[in-house]
Formats: sequence, structure tokens, C-alpha cells
Amino acid sequence: MSNELFKVPKNRRQAKLWVHPGGQVIGSIFVLAQSTLHAGEEEPIEALNGDAPFIVISLENPEELRFYNRNSVLRLEYTETTPPASATAIINCQIQMMDGAIIEGKIQEALPQDKSRLFDYLNRKDERFIKLYTDENEICLVNKSYINYVTNEVE
Repeated sequence: MSNELFKVPKNRRQAKLWVHPGGQVIGSIFVLAQSTLHAGEEEPIEALNGDAPFIVISLENPEELRFYNRNSVLRLEYTETTPPASATAIINCQIQMMDGAIIEGKIQEALPQDKSRLFDYLNRKDERFIKLYTDENEICLVNKSYINYVTNEVE
């Protein structure tokens, strides 16, 4: 019997990760070819917010596969090829990370009207990572466990 029958179709998405304590890692994250939540390919945030304790990253240099504990990933940056879906909330914010990094951007999400504040978004219990647009097509997924503080003020 072929092992091909048991493989789950996945695609690679180029990304830069910052991991604790190793620092920056350049490679690819694997995403499902078909998301379980919507039509089309799984988004990196879906992969990072999954239940499994480890994610697979394909490194470029050295060329190898690594299995990173999701808790050790501080943030992941990638370029999105399609424009974001229409958002009901656009929230400017600045994030101060525990490692001293400052990340500025916008949260663009379809949020319920009664839960559309920055505070509400940050306190979602079922998500380990938040999605921040740092430029038109540049995305930064931030691990909430490594955030020192967040403000609505953008310098």
C-alpha cells in the first residue's frame, strides 16, 4: 500500500519567523491546500492557531525541516498575495514585544459589533496569535504570550 494515500495536501508559504531563544529563521510554513474553515488555501494564522503543539517549518539555510513548538514562535511575517477581505473593523495599533521590538500596523477583521474594540480582539481566548497588517500586503502574526503591551497610539 502506498503512503501517498495518507499524505495531507499542503502548500508552502515563504515566511520569516522569530523564535525564542534562537532569533530570526527564514523558511516556509506549510498550510493546508484546502482550509477547514473557508474556501481556498489555509491561512498561516489558521496553521499557527491550531491545536497541535508543533508546526513544521522548512528552512532555507541550512536546508532542513524543523518542528517548532508553537509557544516558542514570537512572530511570523509573510506577504499576502490577495487583498484582505472586507473588514468590519480597522484598528490602528502599536505592539511592544517582550524582546523590545515595536510593531506598528492595523488589525483588519470582521468583528461582532459588540466585540469590536482592540481590547476585545486581544482577549480572544481561542487564538494564540493575532494578525496585524504592517503594510498593504505585509502580515505579521504575533504570539500574544510575547506581547508586553499594546496601544491605539501609532507614532
